[in-house]
Amino acid sequence: MAKERFEKVYSQGAMNVTEIWVDRETGVNYVYHISGYAGGLTPLLDRDGKPVITPVTGEQKTWS
Repeated sequence: MAKERFEKVYSQGAMNVTEIWVDRETGVNYVYHISGYAGGLTPLLDRDGKPVITPVTGEQKTWS
């Protein structure tokens, strides 16, 4: 069975939820926030304004 491309690595909250998702192909981290019926997704940036990248190993790229 193929693995999912995105992996949730952090979650907090119940009504106002904030999550961090990692793209297993590129390593880019994304922040997802939802409050009520509204939500948004954006790349997670470091202090220099560059995307936070998680190192990607070849083992993770098992989907087609």
